[in-house]
Amino acid sequence: MQMRVNLSLFLFLLFLPAVNQAQITVLGKQNIEKTDADIRTGAERTEVWKPLLQGKSVALVANHTSLIGQTHLLDTLLKCGIRVKKVFAPEHGFRGMAANGEKVASAKDAKTGLPIISLYGEHKKPTAKDLKGIDIVVFDIQDVGVRFYTYISTLTYVMEACAEQKKKLLVLDRPNPNGYYIDGPVLKPEYKSFVGLHPVPVVHGMTVAEYARMVNGEGWLTNGIKCDLSWVSCEGYSHTDWYQLPVAPSPNLPNMTAVYLYPSLCFFEGTVMSVGRGTDFPFQVIGHPDLKQAPFTFTPAPRTGAPDPLYKGQLCHGHDLRDFAMMYVRDYHKLYLFWLMGAYKDMPDKTNFFNPFFEKLAGTAEFRQQIISGASEMDIRKIWEPDLVKYKVIRKKYLLYKDFE
Repeated sequence: MQMRVNLSLFLFLLFLPAVNQAQITVLGKQNIEKTDADIRTGAERTEVWKPLLQGKSVALVANHTSLIGQTHLLDTLLKCGIRVKKVFAPEHGFRGMAANGEKVASAKDAKTGLPIISLYGEHKKPTAKDLKGIDIVVFDIQDVGVRFYTYISTLTYVMEACAEQKKKLLVLDRPNPNGYYIDGPVLKPEYKSFVGLHPVPVVHGMTVAEYARMVNGEGWLTNGIKCDLSWVSCEGYSHTDWYQLPVAPSPNLPNMTAVYLYPSLCFFEGTVMSVGRGTDFPFQVIGHPDLKQAPFTFTPAPRTGAPDPLYKGQLCHGHDLRDFAMMYVRDYHKLYLFWLMGAYKDMPDKTNFFNPFFEKLAGTAEFRQQIISGASEMDIRKIWEPDLVKYKVIRKKYLLYKDFE
């Protein structure tokens, strides 16, 4: 049986951070909640991008989030007479329904007949053949501002392919729903992977256009090559905004609660803990079959975006974080480490708590060792701080919008 509990005294006592409510209130006043009605995305600014694409052979990197209102960007491009030749799709596919890590096959779009080339199947980087006959590639995907969310890795590989094949790249920018703070360990080169390609923190505080500018400007493409990059920025957005996404960016981030919790909870994907994949509330709960004393229960089952979830059919005991997310975590302006620290302490079998994927997510080996040793949040953050200071200096050079600092 599932039971929904509000924030229990246990949760507060076990994971209470060293910050008081007055501090939270002050921080919260800096942010303004905005929706797509308040902001014009790069895709919506047709008067800017249309002249850049007319008469060109275009490839589009897009998915289900590539919308202008309720209309897909692909339909708008075709209606405007733009010669779109093919579409590239990232992780989760063009329709955004595939599970995390699930290979996506190339296909043909049923509505337009255009080829859809998967960048999360046989290859993650467009080939010379893929880009043959293309003048310019347009990238328009809603990101969530977290290093291990793979849309920015796809962006990087597209930039690299465009640079190698002498193609132009146009990024249509969108707001970052987690773009109002920066936090986490900066990735070390030895842990580079598709869930982390660059020396940036977990929460990097940049939109996709800003991120592309940084990758280009810092020479982070292979051999320091440069992409012929341009962008269309958003109107009405700043990094002080809490942007409410009009559509779920992937199957297991179904709402803003999950989007705000994701930066802190994704670390659990490198552990034995479930984050609720296979439930109605993925990335909004944590649990494990052996956490018998925890107040909340759920049973993962196959569903769209989670065909074979961790602990399928098993009763998991854990914590419901949904109310806590909107009451506290969004205002915290930091990764919330206390759940990870507390879960490690509570698990009977600590030897097998972590798996090798944890280092790829963290981007460093130190974080695991700090959790194991019982380091305080303050001590953990002290290790991060020197690299964060350096990163913030780099980031400032590439911002397109008013910053939160």
